[in-house]
Amino acid sequence: MNLKHLKYFWAVGHTRSVAKAAKQLHLTPQTVSSQIKLLERELESSLLSPAGRGIELTEAGRVALAYADQIFSLGDEMAAALKTHAGQGLSIFRVGMSDVVPKSLALRLLAPLGASAEPIRLICRVGRFDWLLGELALHRLDMVVADRPMPPGLSVRAYNHKLGESPMAFFAPSDLVRKADPFPVCLVGVPLVLPGPNTAVRGELDRWIGQARLVPKVMGEFDDSGLMKAFAQANKCCFPAPAILSKEIVARYEVEELGRVSSVREAFWLIGTERRVSHPATRSVLDTARSGLFDFQ
Repeated sequence: MNLKHLKYFWAVGHTRSVAKAAKQLHLTPQTVSSQIKLLERELESSLLSPAGRGIELTEAGRVALAYADQIFSLGDEMAAALKTHAGQGLSIFRVGMSDVVPKSLALRLLAPLGASAEPIRLICRVGRFDWLLGELALHRLDMVVADRPMPPGLSVRAYNHKLGESPMAFFAPSDLVRKADPFPVCLVGVPLVLPGPNTAVRGELDRWIGQARLVPKVMGEFDDSGLMKAFAQANKCCFPAPAILSKEIVARYEVEELGRVSSVREAFWLIGTERRVSHPATRSVLDTARSGLFDFQ
């Protein structure tokens, strides 16, 4: 659709006069009329009809005018937003963070952006994986960090970049740990909270628990990893988390690490619009992850 033609129709629709609209647009009435006819031909609908000395909108014209109001209103909002951002002097970088990604890991990944050579304004959106991919497809995000890659077959022009992976570890309050029982036998009968079914690692955890013939008392399931840990701390439950975060989890939640499961690993992915990452901010996140963040003892 030619937006110039739509603009002419929009002006005529509000003034109900080709002559008045032409004067506002600094055009001749003949030019305005001919351009609107091209628009009608393109839409295969009659938008205007004569009414005495003026014109009126057809039913199709009323529908078209309502949409035109929204289109040009959004155009004005875009212009205002760009002026605001230009005045701030900072480039904007929009990150989508899946709600299952541990907040402490997200902070480690994003922290270097605050000290970049060229200051940026960081906008971070947290939400469910499918919603974030939709925002990426609409160019409302520059990248997404999640616990899984973008699945094949989606009509989203984006690429998967693996940040790294970590074995899972189990943690529990000191007074809940049975010192005499080795890991993982110590999990038998212990109150346990788990990542929710929307997390990529949950299936692997369930399989491992079954193969180890453990019968824990599952007290809750949480998609949000921070809420899971806080609930476990408040209710004296055991919980799993990536081993790379062990030191800060032990310090923050006053728990002990019971043991690690090398066969159950949680991976994290950067999903971006570049096949070969060149954007400085995206490159910084990728380099941070690959330069030792996922190394652990």
